[in-house]
Amino acid sequence: MNIAAVQRRTLAVLSIAQITGGVGVAVGTALSSLVVAKLSGSVAISGLAGTSSVLGAALLALPTAGAANRGGRRAGLTLAYACAVLGCLVALLAIATRVWPLLLAGLVLFGGGSAGNLASRYSATDLSAPGHSARHLAWVVWAATIGSVTGPNLAEPAEHLGRRLGLAPDAGPFALSLLAFALALAVVLVALRPDPLLLARATSQGSPAPAASGSPAAPAPTPTPTPAVARSRGGLRAGWRALRESPAASRALVAIAVAHTAMVSVMSMTPVHLDHAGAGYRTIGVVLSVHIAGMFVLSPAVGWLADRIGRTRVLVLGMGVLLAAALLAGGAGPHDIGRVTAGLGLLGVGWSCGLIAGSAMLTEAVPLERRPAVQGLSDLLMNVCGAGGTILAGLIVSGLSYGTLGTATAVMVTVTAAWLALTTRPARTA
Repeated sequence: MNIAAVQRRTLAVLSIAQITGGVGVAVGTALSSLVVAKLSGSVAISGLAGTSSVLGAALLALPTAGAANRGGRRAGLTLAYACAVLGCLVALLAIATRVWPLLLAGLVLFGGGSAGNLASRYSATDLSAPGHSARHLAWVVWAATIGSVTGPNLAEPAEHLGRRLGLAPDAGPFALSLLAFALALAVVLVALRPDPLLLARATSQGSPAPAASGSPAAPAPTPTPTPAVARSRGGLRAGWRALRESPAASRALVAIAVAHTAMVSVMSMTPVHLDHAGAGYRTIGVVLSVHIAGMFVLSPAVGWLADRIGRTRVLVLGMGVLLAAALLAGGAGPHDIGRVTAGLGLLGVGWSCGLIAGSAMLTEAVPLERRPAVQGLSDLLMNVCGAGGTILAGLIVSGLSYGTLGTATAVMVTVTAAWLALTTRPARTA
C-alpha cells in the first residue's frame, strides 16, 4: 500500500470532518449563552453555557483518546462526534421543555464536537513522513477556519429554518449543529479507512501493509497489540508516565497549555473591555473576526516553519508574539479599536504557533503506542487551563483592569519562553 497516498486521503477526510464539525461547534456556541439566559432568566447563569461546553471538551478528551488507543482514530473520533450529536438532541429537548439545567447537561456532551476537532489534528500525524508532521497537522487546523467563520453567520438562518420546521424558539441553531456533527460522524465512519493509527502501528511493527483491493478505502486489519500497546491502555496513568520519561513532551504540553490560556484569557475579556467604551456588536465582531483569522489563516505557514526551523524555535517565537499581543492590547484604551484589533490578531497567531509546534513536538516525543494517551492528556489540560484562565481573567478585569490582565499574560508567556529556551539548550549541546 502506498502510505503517501493513504496520508493524502486521510488529510482530505479529516479536513472535511473538521469543516463540518467546526460549523457545528460555532453555530451552536454562537447563541448558547443567550438561550440559557432566556430559559433561566439570569445573565449570571448564562455564563455557564460556555463553561459547560469547555468542560465537556475536557472531560471527553481522555475517553476519545482511549477509544483511539483501543480501536484506532476512527473509533475515537466516532465517540467524540456521537457525543456531540447526543448533546444537540438533549439541547433540543431542553429548549422544548424550557429546562435550563438540562440544556447545560446537553452542552457538556456538545463539547464532544470540540474534542473531536482537537483530536483530528493528531490523527493527521500518524502517517506523516519524517519532518512533515507539523505541516500536515497545520492543514487540518487550517480547515477549521471555514467552520469557525461560517458557523456564527448561520445562526440566524438556522433559527428561521427551525421555525419553519415547527421547532421551539431558539432551537434552530442546535438542529443545524446536530446535522453538522452527524455529517462529520458519517464522514469519519465511512471514509477514514484504512485507519491511520492502526496502519502506522502495523507498519512500525514490521507487519506487511494491507494489500490494496482496488480502492484506497479498503480497511486495514487490526494488528495484534504488542505488550507496549497493551500497557499504554492505562489512559491517564500511561500519559503521565510518558510525560515523565520525555522532557520534550513535557515542554510541549506546557507550551500548548500556556499559549491556550493566554489566548482565551485576553480574548474572553476583550468584548467586555470594548463594551465599556460603548463599542457596538459590529465593532466587537470585526475585532473577533480578525482574531479568528490570526488563529487559523496562517496555520499552513506556521506548520511549514515548524518543520523547517524546529518546533522549539517556533514555540519561543509564538510566546514572543503572544507577549507583543498582550502588551499591545493590554496597553490600549477601550476607544483605541485599531490597537486592540492588532493585538487580538497577533494573539491568534501566537496561539497558532503554540498549538501547531507544540502538538507536533508532543507527538514526536513519545512512542507511537503511547501517543493517544499523551495527546488526550494534552487536550484535557489545555481545556482545563483555558476554563481556569477565563475565570481568573474575569476576576482580574473586574477587580483591577484589562491592562493588568495584559501585564499578567505578558509575564506568563515571557517566563515560559525563557524556560523553553534554557531547558532546550543543554539537549542541543549534547
